[in-house]
Amino acid sequence: MGNIFLDLTLIICIAAFLSLIFRFFKQSEILAYILTGILIASFHISSSSGEDFLHSLSQVGVTLLLFMVGLEIRVSELMSLGKALVLASVGQILGTFVLGFLISSFFGLNIITSFYLATALTFSSTIIVVKLLSDQRELHSLHAKFSLGILLMQDIAAIFFLMLLSGFSSNVGSIAISSQIIPIIFKAIILFTGIGFLSKKVFPKIFEFVAKSPETLFLVSLAWVFGLAAIVSSKFVGFSIEIGGFLAGVALANSLVNYQIIAKAKILRDFFIVIFFVLLGIQMSFANLGQILVPALVFSLFVLFLKPFVIMIILSLMGYRKRTAFLTGVSLSQVSEFSLILVFVGFKLGHIDQNTVSLITLVGLISFATSTYMITHWKTLYRKFAKSISFMERTSLKKDEILEAGETLDNLKGHVVVIGGDQMGLSVVEALEDRSMEVVVVDFDPSIIKSLKSKKIHRLFGDISDLDIQERAQIDNAKLIISTIPDIEDNLLLLKELKHENRKAKIVMMALDAKDAKMLYKADADYVVLPHLAGGRQIAKIILDNHIDKIEDLKNKDKKYLD
Repeated sequence: MGNIFLDLTLIICIAAFLSLIFRFFKQSEILAYILTGILIASFHISSSSGEDFLHSLSQVGVTLLLFMVGLEIRVSELMSLGKALVLASVGQILGTFVLGFLISSFFGLNIITSFYLATALTFSSTIIVVKLLSDQRELHSLHAKFSLGILLMQDIAAIFFLMLLSGFSSNVGSIAISSQIIPIIFKAIILFTGIGFLSKKVFPKIFEFVAKSPETLFLVSLAWVFGLAAIVSSKFVGFSIEIGGFLAGVALANSLVNYQIIAKAKILRDFFIVIFFVLLGIQMSFANLGQILVPALVFSLFVLFLKPFVIMIILSLMGYRKRTAFLTGVSLSQVSEFSLILVFVGFKLGHIDQNTVSLITLVGLISFATSTYMITHWKTLYRKFAKSISFMERTSLKKDEILEAGETLDNLKGHVVVIGGDQMGLSVVEALEDRSMEVVVVDFDPSIIKSLKSKKIHRLFGDISDLDIQERAQIDNAKLIISTIPDIEDNLLLLKELKHENRKAKIVMMALDAKDAKMLYKADADYVVLPHLAGGRQIAKIILDNHIDKIEDLKNKDKKYLD
């Protein structure tokens, strides 16, 4: 126990020191955690028993991360992408696999090794993508929905492939393998059906009752996620812990207490996920570096640039805008943890050699580091390459996506432009509707635009930074522009552009903390809304105006909005 405690202490201290350095240089802490693991492995700091213990802790981190994703991502939102998501996922998997297989063959590798390499390069990291998108508050954006949907399809494909490997290792024929697949599909149908029933009919009521005690809510939530993950990953069911954690979150997504659970579990998740990335660094080995360096660089370029390009082309052909295609592609520009698991299993079964394992491990390190930078700075990259990828955007876009983006808004003057139609934006729209004011809502999430269909307002699908969208919204004639998006970088860029386009309109922005608010005021925002400050003033207004008797009316109105 003493050795394990010492190992954990050293890991936390080294990770904390490196994360401070990486944060100073504005780089993701994930790279610091991976580097911590590499240093520990290089200097043989950790004991073998300590590494086993870290592996168990990392499994906890993965489970909690996917649990919280399930809490925030509603399957109905992913299903709203429907056929587009399925086509994009299948197209990406097949396209990346074929190109990866051809490149592997070019290096003179045999068919089995090329097959393993192509499959490993196809998958992307759910953990890294979710962590970075969550940190940037992008999980509800259109490109995040596509990224998460494709990642889920990849994970399912990876799980089935790993199960098939066990069939090959048993030296059984195709009939036996087929007989294994049928029970897997049957179990999956039962599992997903059961989760859907619990999510809609059972858990919302149970967890509303449990929520009366925050401590009990937290404990029951952990019991549920670990219990389901253990069952799902058991030999009887045969799925992964990741799928179990995600399904546990999905089951609670319809409950009104889901955000309370997120708030409670976030700190615990962050600690354990650090252990996961440290362990990933510890397990990276680079035997025969001279032999694998050139192929590793070529495959890294493939993962970082060609794989995203395949995704961009597929989404562009389906009629999605270059912004959505670019951001989705960039999000998936790395290999997956499943890729590392896959080659380790292949090596254990004798299908591939140690050089192949080292090759994918090195590609993993390069792609993890580079894609982290790309995802963190995707806005800068998009602005830099937007004109270069304009050829991807078709002049006739999908009707389902653009909705009224082609609508001509003639003779608008003195109207209000609301940027972002979700949550706060919806409240603003309803208030403006009551005053019979002309409103134009701009959002790049088609599901939000669709949800506003019943409103007597103008709706535009697109990015407000797009000059075409600015012209259609006629911001030069607007008297008020309200941005409900919380991203400080987007708002600062928007302020800079609006100064040139419209100096007469008043500009209202939203910030999540005082630091961001000061930056927006410095950039000449007319007013900045701080949610916690606005909430406090609303309560004070109710008290001072002696409107306590109207609380019931406010409650009913809010409950109607929540439903």
